[in-house]
Amino acid sequence: MPPYTRAEARDWAREKLVGAINCTIPSFTADLRGINEKAIRHDVALAQQHGFLGTLGVSEISITLPEYLDFLRIARDEAGSEFVLVHHGSWSNLEQNIEAVRGAEDAGADLVLLSYPPNFYPESEQDIYDYTKAVCDATNLAVILFPMYLWGFSPRIHPSDIPARLIRRLIDDCPNIAVIKAEGGFPSIQSVIECHRLFGDEVVISMPIEGELIPLSQVMPIQLSATSDHEYYGPTIPRVMRLLRDGKYDEAAEIYWQLHPARKIKSGLAGALHGGAFLNRQAWKFQGWLQGYNGGPLRQPTQRIHDAQMTALRKGLLDAGLNPSMDPFREFFIGRNPA
Repeated sequence: MPPYTRAEARDWAREKLVGAINCTIPSFTADLRGINEKAIRHDVALAQQHGFLGTLGVSEISITLPEYLDFLRIARDEAGSEFVLVHHGSWSNLEQNIEAVRGAEDAGADLVLLSYPPNFYPESEQDIYDYTKAVCDATNLAVILFPMYLWGFSPRIHPSDIPARLIRRLIDDCPNIAVIKAEGGFPSIQSVIECHRLFGDEVVISMPIEGELIPLSQVMPIQLSATSDHEYYGPTIPRVMRLLRDGKYDEAAEIYWQLHPARKIKSGLAGALHGGAFLNRQAWKFQGWLQGYNGGPLRQPTQRIHDAQMTALRKGLLDAGLNPSMDPFREFFIGRNPA
């Protein structure tokens, strides 16, 4: 059970969700027949060591629901009660997502990142409302509402993916919506500014894109950056968020420019890595491996990452002075904790 009631979810989020939340992609045994507990524990422990507030247990890979829930239980056991564990509500249909979120609540998750299935094709704002409310009503957990281009709602429903008037209805009718991960109309920054202006007094507004987080935090308060592949930069994003909270903007700006070579390479590869409106979790796992996370094999179907992309991502970190792993690339596909 979460450490709050549905009615307390927003107060809990305002108090607790201060910092950065990274992503943990499940690791598997070498034969890909089961999850790798040692590797999962390694990644969660390293995220804590790097200063992350919590982690998203990624589900958008080839994994069964029982395996995924075991993965969450392992992460919770390793992390302890203070580390925020986020359930990734990204399953194939509404029925499966309701089953998954109830299982995640039992497994010790604190928070839900609400996603929309690839087969979900809403033709009205009401369709999005009905799906979202059904998931929210099925759990006592606090929910992150996630306007995002990946869902394919734009421009059919609205250019902002989930328009402000619909967000207003959902906040009014779903008391456990406690966070907005404001990426609507990406790469525009209008969504995060609009959400802060309209809803920032009621729910926490998260900016997960570090290249926007650092500049925007100098002109508007952003207490949370969740969820994103911040592990690519090791402990840097939790550190820069502390500087921003303390008003040390000159130091934060120095880090912004330090990261710029790596940021440019990562964003420049986005089209090649994330084709088909789908995030390349293999690439995200490699990015973490460069900073000491486990890496390791993923099951089919999975997207691929090739030498040129791996070399570029590592060079970006080298140019930023972030000391990536120089181990041979073959070691990534084995993992740091093979089982």
